Amino acid sequence: MGTALITGASAGLGREFAWQLAESGHDVVLVARDAGRLETLAAQLRAAAGVGAEVLRADLSVTDDVERVAARLRDAERPVDLLVNNAGYGLRESFLTSDPAAEEAALDVMVRAVMLLTRAAADAMVPRGRGGVLNVGSVAALTVSGTYAAHKAWLNTFTQAVAGQLAGTGVTATVVNPGFVRTEFHARLGGRRPPYPDGAWLSVERVVAESLDAVRRGRVEVTPTARYRVVSALLRHAPVPLVRALGSHRR
Repeated sequence: MGTALITGASAGLGREFAWQLAESGHDVVLVARDAGRLETLAAQLRAAAGVGAEVLRADLSVTDDVERVAARLRDAERPVDLLVNNAGYGLRESFLTSDPAAEEAALDVMVRAVMLLTRAAADAMVPRGRGGVLNVGSVAALTVSGTYAAHKAWLNTFTQAVAGQLAGTGVTATVVNPGFVRTEFHARLGGRRPPYPDGAWLSVERVVAESLDAVRRGRVEVTPTARYRVVSALLRHAPVPLVRALGSHRR
């Protein structure tokens, strides 16, 4: 079934991508900063799914680490058929009070690394005439709630552009824009889960399943669940001052 490389694979959506891809017969390359978590996950995948599971520890805010992952994507003797750019995180503080170095690192992970890894994957996949890139975005891209939203807005535009340039090559690019997902994301921000109703929260299983289905169908963009498709439509057509006010409230 081929090989998938997943960034941010140690937890949350990345971990679920690894499980669903392994269960469908894909070998996986697991990329994240926490080598211990990756080794545990790799052992579980090998035992439960009988697939190959390779661990590649990397901090995607570090240039040399990004290049190591890019080199793995370019390895013609061990081809990667699907790149899942999932690594990402939010910052607790607003742009005006946050540490500029932390802002720069987040930009490196969610913009620079995605750009370079997508290019490495495309360079290897296009000559073979097959492959796919799946970028994990967010409904937050339609808000103005901080630099995280700005990074995800860039990701959406970038994926749309790459998909157009890949047309006819046999290689696809897809962006998934989930809403709130039950993961460690908010805990890592140092706070509790925002007090939104249960219906606002999506399971990692559903988000990943809809994302992979979109890749198989060659779709460029997918927003999991009807309720978030409605939310996205409303945000796209809402007056800019209202969207800005909502973004301030979310912070």
